[in-house]
Amino acid sequence: MNKYLVFLFSITILFTSCKQNKKELSQVEELVSNIDYNQDSEAYILLKTKCYICHSVDSKSHDNIIAPPMVAVKKRYLRIYDDKQSFVNAFSEWSVDPKKENAIMRGAVAQFNVMPNQNFTDEEIRKIATYIFDNELEYPEWFESHEESMHGKGMGRGNGRGMRRGQL
Repeated sequence: MNKYLVFLFSITILFTSCKQNKKELSQVEELVSNIDYNQDSEAYILLKTKCYICHSVDSKSHDNIIAPPMVAVKKRYLRIYDDKQSFVNAFSEWSVDPKKENAIMRGAVAQFNVMPNQNFTDEEIRKIATYIFDNELEYPEWFESHEESMHGKGMGRGNGRGMRRGQL
């Protein structure tokens, strides 16, 4: 009789824990299903294939680049456009129709010239801009030391140096 009770008790615990685990598992599956991995993956692929060609993360030094790293572009845009919608709008507008008079990275334009017109669809560039806003970006090994040497101690950020909006 005692063995029978132990067996019954074990079966009860097993079914109860399985039922609880199934409930927790279904909650986790629901959360995961709400994440659109394809959107992020597609946006990252677009960033890699359409942007990193010029805004390289693999460059060996600042002297070997043809455009500022995308992380620098993101930092600059975030100084003016700190909410997602205005960031995505401004980034997209510039990328679709880059003009010297509309540049907010005037130092980069002076060094590299205006970005050439690209063949982006509005949907592609908005996906890229959204991805950039929402995610940490890769950057070249030299970027942090360059950033500190160029912009450390407030230089280039409009902190007491007479800089105006739109200048690096």
